[in-house]
Amino acid sequence: MKPLTVENIVKQYGEKMAVNGISFEVDRGEIYGLLGANGAGKTTTMRMVLGLIFPDAGQILYDGKAYTKEQLKTLGYLPEERGLYAKVKVSDQLVYLAQLRGMSRKDAQESLRKWLERFEVPEYYDKRVEELSKGNQQKIQFIASVIHKPRIIIMDEAFSGLDPVNVELLKSTVKELRDQGATILFSTHRMEHVEELCRSITILHRSNAVLAGSLKSIKGQFPRERVLLAANGEIRGLEDLPGVISVMRHEQAYEIRIADEQAGSRILRYAMEQAEVTRFEIMEPTLNEIFIRTVGERHA
Repeated sequence: MKPLTVENIVKQYGEKMAVNGISFEVDRGEIYGLLGANGAGKTTTMRMVLGLIFPDAGQILYDGKAYTKEQLKTLGYLPEERGLYAKVKVSDQLVYLAQLRGMSRKDAQESLRKWLERFEVPEYYDKRVEELSKGNQQKIQFIASVIHKPRIIIMDEAFSGLDPVNVELLKSTVKELRDQGATILFSTHRMEHVEELCRSITILHRSNAVLAGSLKSIKGQFPRERVLLAANGEIRGLEDLPGVISVMRHEQAYEIRIADEQAGSRILRYAMEQAEVTRFEIMEPTLNEIFIRTVGERHA
């Protein structure tokens, strides 16, 4: 039985359809990506999963059971809009929030100290939020979402506003939570983060799911249209080969746009006649390319 099952949920506000028949399942120890432009229905879907609002049709199940107030204690939420009180101490806020989720004060304090040690900022325990940098406020908000050891975690733009070092720190932490068995629903505009973290995704557009499934199966639906070629020497005349659309010369390699995958073997044979080929790869489409193609075509 899946920890989180979303079955054909619908949410409408007056004449506006916010979410239209979306379904997906998230397994234990899985990070599931929910993607879409602003207004696509991501946040509404997450709010329904959290029980903040309820679907007009369809259902959401947690370990096969319908939502109850007790389920709330098993959920963690990192919102896109941060909500910590600036003038209140970190410890006062987070211990209180953990107690609302059912933890004892002692356990909450212990959990908070462990998380602050994990992020190498134990001195923040008695600091006010306004004393912290924006990036460190984000760390504290992250801790607030996981301090009570939730089984299901909803993360909306988890890495926004962070420098690259802290992005890597939080990514590694999210992976640890996954490996410990957490079920994570993850939303972001950064496609490279989705490719690194998520096993399966749903792409939303104007309240509808336009693509859903494992990343591997989704990528298999789209043609491979780029070749990456590197060689110990210059390769001339690539532009004139049949099936080659364009050639871009980078510092260390050629990036070649092709009309079909059959052009790849012609490129390889041609390049080997001129120099020693050190790298040759027909690249699968990136998630960013798939997103633009899928959503862009529906904008047209």
